Amino acid sequence: MVKQMLYRELGVTGERLSILGLGCMRLPVKNGDSGQVDMDLAVPLIRTAIDSGINYLDTGYPYHNGQSEIAISKAVKDGYREKVFIADKLPIWLVENRQDMDKYLDEQLKRLGIECIDFYLLHTVKESYWEKMISNGVLEFLDDAKASGKIKYTGFSYHGELELFFDVVDSYNWDMCQVQYNIVDQNYQAGREGIRYAAANGVGVVVMEPLRGGTLTKNVPEEVQEIWDESRVKRKPAEWALRFVWDLDDVDVVLSGMNTLEELKQNLETADQGYPNSLSSEEKEIIREVKSVYSQRKQYNCTQCGYCVPCPQGVDIPANLLQLNNAYMFQDEDNAKMNYYMGVKEEERAVNCTGCGECEKICPQMVPIQKALMDVRKKFEQN
Repeated sequence: MVKQMLYRELGVTGERLSILGLGCMRLPVKNGDSGQVDMDLAVPLIRTAIDSGINYLDTGYPYHNGQSEIAISKAVKDGYREKVFIADKLPIWLVENRQDMDKYLDEQLKRLGIECIDFYLLHTVKESYWEKMISNGVLEFLDDAKASGKIKYTGFSYHGELELFFDVVDSYNWDMCQVQYNIVDQNYQAGREGIRYAAANGVGVVVMEPLRGGTLTKNVPEEVQEIWDESRVKRKPAEWALRFVWDLDDVDVVLSGMNTLEELKQNLETADQGYPNSLSSEEKEIIREVKSVYSQRKQYNCTQCGYCVPCPQGVDIPANLLQLNNAYMFQDEDNAKMNYYMGVKEEERAVNCTGCGECEKICPQMVPIQKALMDVRKKFEQN
């Protein structure tokens, strides 16, 4: 299925990981129910990935309501455990105290059916969780978990702003981090600058959302597809997106949530050429053109600078406008709406805007924020 799998060393760990990792958040399910993994399809899919050279499996406590971890437990039997590294994550939003940390780790070990998790990450590190986790002793917990042999390496998946990312990297002797990066999101959250900083400090880098949840490969805007089609190098959008991330020499693993054998086959074929610094200047210019087109499709010129917050009513204006722009940029209103309800707290949504106008007085981009928040309500809040 694959000519050869390429491997890169993860930070200073010395571990050689496949450049393509299997994200187990989107495994095949029964009857469209995300909480019911189709084990008859998922287990062979995972094993085929391992047989093809993928040695990094990524899961999390809430994925498929715990079924993802169970699918992995079934897949790594019969000698497969020795062939892979398993990454799992502590659900820090559920943690109230130190005892909870031990409870969730033990539960995950039981679900996975293993004695040691290779890479244990703090899941969804961002501003609203970080200080609480530090005060509850999460770094001491990681030390203890390593000393007990329950985990081998430590890491965190990141969903906050760049400034906090630097602080988190500096706070502990991390082995790896997981960040979002793709053709469009080059300066989003940790972004390119965060990747450079982590790598410079010996922290391995695993990239998630290289296809942006599939939005870079489905419903591709006509003007974007024209750029791909006019290129002398012929690739599908998914190939362009993956090669873009693999071109970075400070990225170690790129995760992809493949839920069919055909998707797995296609990504494995692309991985054959996933060498760092392998894209030509012409190819990089084509990617820049595509990024520019997506940026121009924004409905509102919000740069996520944060000058408009805090809002007197508690509205998270940048988060609201981010999902509104995503709906227009990627022609995927359903996905943007899902992220709106998952990522924006009820008290921070557009519906709480009273129209005071304080935000517009200080917006450096002169965005008509009141109108934009009304559009958010129309697109996401109304049936």
